[in-house]
Amino acid sequence: MLEITNYINNDFKPFDSGEKINYVQDFFADLTFSHFPVVEESIYIGSIAADDVVTFETQKSIKDYRFTLEGFFARTNMIWLDVLEVFAQNNTNLIPVLDDQNKYVGYYELNDIVQFFAETPFLREQGGIIIVKKPLNDFSMSQITQIVETNNGKILGLFISEATTEFVQVTIKITLGGMNEIIQTFRRYNYEIISEHQEDTYLSNLKERSEYLDKYLNI
Repeated sequence: MLEITNYINNDFKPFDSGEKINYVQDFFADLTFSHFPVVEESIYIGSIAADDVVTFETQKSIKDYRFTLEGFFARTNMIWLDVLEVFAQNNTNLIPVLDDQNKYVGYYELNDIVQFFAETPFLREQGGIIIVKKPLNDFSMSQITQIVETNNGKILGLFISEATTEFVQVTIKITLGGMNEIIQTFRRYNYEIISEHQEDTYLSNLKERSEYLDKYLNI
């Protein structure tokens, strides 16, 4: 079983807080990191942003700009979905990793975590994607699962892809087979189908009727 901790990277050592800004600027100029971790006496104190560094005075050190450091990090025991959330919330392509004793152990790069995601059954296994939408006060994840499974489908993964105070949109990946039956069952339970499907006989019938009506009106 592939573990996300296999992607912890140590190709580059964290900056010491005493490092000169001109060195940090050169570092970011050669690489594509949006942030990089900073330690003080081997303790992680935050990440310095590439966009900030270009505005700093070259002869000063990181400690002179300690107030600009961003404190985000991941734990070694985090699952990959939580790690992705840290990436998204902090608009970064690099996350420092700490153990449960707050010891710095390395960093995750966004490209590596996306690759890890690509190895999960949600993306790797063949299947169909259905996107459904329903009012928030009438939404039930267990009902979605029941609809798929009672139509002999198996869920490979699902997540809330959009949510407001009024509605929830859910993206579901299922094993192929029985797609039309699943779609029609969702409709019977008042789910709006956002995705388009060749197997959707309901839409096919509407299209045929529309084309017939057009021909009739043009006679």
